[in-house]
Amino acid sequence: MKKGGIIIILAILAILVFWGIGGYNGLVSSQESVNKSWANVENQYQRRADLIPNLVETVKGYAKHESSTFEAVVNARSKATQMNIDPENLTPEKLQEFQATQGELSNALGRLLVLREAYPDLKANQNFIELQAQLEGTENRITVARDAFNEEARKYNTEVRRFPKNMLAGLFGFERKPTFAAEEGAERAPEVRF
Repeated sequence: MKKGGIIIILAILAILVFWGIGGYNGLVSSQESVNKSWANVENQYQRRADLIPNLVETVKGYAKHESSTFEAVVNARSKATQMNIDPENLTPEKLQEFQATQGELSNALGRLLVLREAYPDLKANQNFIELQAQLEGTENRITVARDAFNEEARKYNTEVRRFPKNMLAGLFGFERKPTFAAEEGAERAPEVRF
């Protein structure tokens, strides 16, 4: 084989090696962005879980006989804070289970906040108003964090599926990540009754 042919083959191999290294590092960076976004989602859910005891104690002082509502909130919070998901092993099933426990907590909090209608003094209590505002802000932050996670997962999933990186992804075990989706029935407006 001629010296020029060997140089061309070595140059092609060098290009492929550098492409493989760059592609692999790009996939790792993208995966880490997904993991960071997931940590931000968990951080916002933890913020909500940390606020709940204060909200419950504030409302308890006004509504001592509403113990079933308080127990529902405390139990839902307990279940939600016990659920941990490793972003490396995030599956659609685990994400759905996570969403279900967080949904239970959201429902319990909704029932707790409805109590303010039954207790006019509670509606005017500054501590309750502040906690309610904090909880509302936290719910908004959760939505923003979930949207950011979905966007990072979308970018990562696109990278994992596009040719020719999909060959590297398959070779090194980079798999698609699930995303948050609307819960069943979310397309219907909730009924409000007083």
